[in-house]
Amino acid sequence: MIDDLLKLSRSSRVEMQRRPVDLSALALKVVQELRDGEPGRTVDIEIQPGLTTEGDPQLLRLVLQNLIGNAWKFTAPLEKARIEIGRLDENGESVLYVRDNGVGFNMSYADKLFDAFQRLHRREEFPGTGIGLATVKRIVLRHGGRVWARSEPGAGATFFFTVNERPGQV
Repeated sequence: MIDDLLKLSRSSRVEMQRRPVDLSALALKVVQELRDGEPGRTVDIEIQPGLTTEGDPQLLRLVLQNLIGNAWKFTAPLEKARIEIGRLDENGESVLYVRDNGVGFNMSYADKLFDAFQRLHRREEFPGTGIGLATVKRIVLRHGGRVWARSEPGAGATFFFTVNERPGQV
């Protein structure tokens, strides 16, 4: 928990180094780390090629580690787990997403998701400290973006985020 609190704190204080970031390559590295940690687990993962943005590579890696890590964790009970990382156009805005077919959650609790120490599942079911999504929110806000989720119990979850790609705006 202390490590997660330190990451949360650093996500707000570290000086941002804006530059072009290959999110597809970062996502691939995060997925490989998860696979190395659980070599016996089979997860169908699709990473859209060419996902690029401008931002701080270290901070955006933390965003992907938390979002893909959560998708990995919450698909664990499934025999046919699937995770998708991509980009879509929503009302003229470029939106990045991490989608899974995991356990999902009730949207009536969605307002609590991005607050520190808020959990929607029991610790016995799924380990975690409740800091990851709060870290994601802080990083995305620092990049001039926003973050939100859509889900349904038993039908997976999709986490969306935007990044302001115009330098000097944050």
